[in-house]
Amino acid sequence: MLLIIFCLFIAVVVVQFLYYVVFFGKFSFAKPQTSTPKRVPISVIVCAKNEEENVKNFVPLLAEQNYPDYEIVLIDDASSDETLEVFEAFEKQYSNVKLVKVENNEAFWGNKKFALTLGIKAAKNEYLLFTDADCYPKSNEWIKEMSANFTKEKTIVLGYGAYNKIKNSFLNKIIRFETLLTATQYFAWSKLGKPYMGVGRNMAYKREEFFKTNGFIEHMKIRSGDDDLFINQAANSKNTTICYNPESFTYSKPKTTFNDWFTQKRRHVATAKHYKSFDRSQLALFYASQLAFILLPIILLAFQFQWIIVLSLIGFRYLFAWISLGFAAGKLKEKDVMYWFPIIEIVLIFTQFNIFLTNTFSKPVHWK
Repeated sequence: MLLIIFCLFIAVVVVQFLYYVVFFGKFSFAKPQTSTPKRVPISVIVCAKNEEENVKNFVPLLAEQNYPDYEIVLIDDASSDETLEVFEAFEKQYSNVKLVKVENNEAFWGNKKFALTLGIKAAKNEYLLFTDADCYPKSNEWIKEMSANFTKEKTIVLGYGAYNKIKNSFLNKIIRFETLLTATQYFAWSKLGKPYMGVGRNMAYKREEFFKTNGFIEHMKIRSGDDDLFINQAANSKNTTICYNPESFTYSKPKTTFNDWFTQKRRHVATAKHYKSFDRSQLALFYASQLAFILLPIILLAFQFQWIIVLSLIGFRYLFAWISLGFAAGKLKEKDVMYWFPIIEIVLIFTQFNIFLTNTFSKPVHWK
């Protein structure tokens, strides 16, 4: 029995090597990104529901972008606070702001996808750039950097949506490490010709891609997934590219309590079960190998079975995973989380397993 476990452990290390070095390495070890400005007309789309404080602070940053031809489409998704009034004030203040007011619809009540659909239809430009109401661009070059990746063939651009750093917060390090790992995965698989997700905090696509897939219609009843489910459906090796120039990043406020973050991740994991079968399978294999890498050596070491080889394999795996994610962290400006890598990873693996079990027995809550 121990020999079987030992062989399984070796197989797990091999699988992990394939993921971290062969697959994720496509992004981790890629050259720094350079861009040539395209200057295509852009519509920046922001959907907000009860976000009055965030939009007060962040919409002015969108209005200060160094880009010659763009509009800002502000969508108020039937807010019950002062979001609409703030948007109306911005519409008067900035000539390139367009306001879309969404009233509750009996068929699509509280559905962000319905609100986004109205905003996409109202946009005057064919190239659309998305961010969330609680996000802000790192620089005034955000639009320029994201739009520079559009070509005749590449009509979907996946960007990086980071979270603000909170000093002396271990939870913040976990959140940013998980964000780093997720971005490394979807950037790498995009480079491999298998794009499977993007984040609504920072992504762009040509409007024709939206209508090719009939918008969100196939997953309209799923409350989340306006970003990743759409990309999973619309993206392919020919039409999708990535943008990881630091000037293209967006930042948002992270959750500050474990329960709030746990609830957020439950929604994300619940949405992933609607991905294409290949994408579900590769994600399941990766996370199963993560969990197995923690559990199997514990059994082997408890019985002192080939303990020198087991410890060597553990060290080898941590070395190549640390190197691969370290290079990715350098590109995404998240190097500080890698100092805590082994500890954060273990916490994250068991948290994800807990999320899987929790979602099996109850459904998470979605859009506000």
